[in-house]
Amino acid sequence: MNQKRLQRQTGSPAREPGLALFDLDNTLIGGDSDVLWGDFLAEHGYVDGRAYRREHERYYRDYLEGTLDIHDFLRFQLRILTTRPLDELAKWREQFIEEKIRPLLLPAARELIEHHRSQGDRLLVITATNRFITEPIVKLLGISELIASEPEMVDGRYTGEVAGVPSYAQGKVIRLRQWLRENGGDLERSWFYSDSHNDLPLLELVEHPVAVDPDEVLAAEARRRGWPIMSLR
Repeated sequence: MNQKRLQRQTGSPAREPGLALFDLDNTLIGGDSDVLWGDFLAEHGYVDGRAYRREHERYYRDYLEGTLDIHDFLRFQLRILTTRPLDELAKWREQFIEEKIRPLLLPAARELIEHHRSQGDRLLVITATNRFITEPIVKLLGISELIASEPEMVDGRYTGEVAGVPSYAQGKVIRLRQWLRENGGDLERSWFYSDSHNDLPLLELVEHPVAVDPDEVLAAEARRRGWPIMSLR
């Protein structure tokens, strides 16, 4: 994906710097890190593979249909973090990144990130997936700013609960506004790249919404509203 094509797809020739927001799963990476984490746990025998996958598939269907109970899902997903010491969990995560995530890194996504960096934009990933999973992925992509669903910790251990508002659907808007208050800035000259119709509340808020390899609902909505549609695959 060359610079001229990026400028055509993002509508961003040389200009004043702004804020570039990116969804993570199925946007900047070629898969869903939530699902892949579950696959990793099952394949290595850290959970009952059949039962875990069945439950995870149910939640994923709800996500695709826009009916996901995010608090219920996060309790399900974060439960495993309460069962092991932090150093063991860190080793699992390192192995997960090597086995499941590195193969899904998209060269075109890196080009898009670097395009915005070259324009002087502030880069921020905003994802519903929890920080334990996503923080090292975002670092791999060379982005330092992250809004994610936050696993609660008490006395140095995970509790299995989520802290604060999960950054999912309308929650992304709430968390972003909080982040802007704390870090300064506004949504003038703002971009948001996402694949999912669950992100419509935030896509509607930014100045430049972009649908990336979108699901059917988002693709139809983007066409109706005249939003750019692009692929990083």
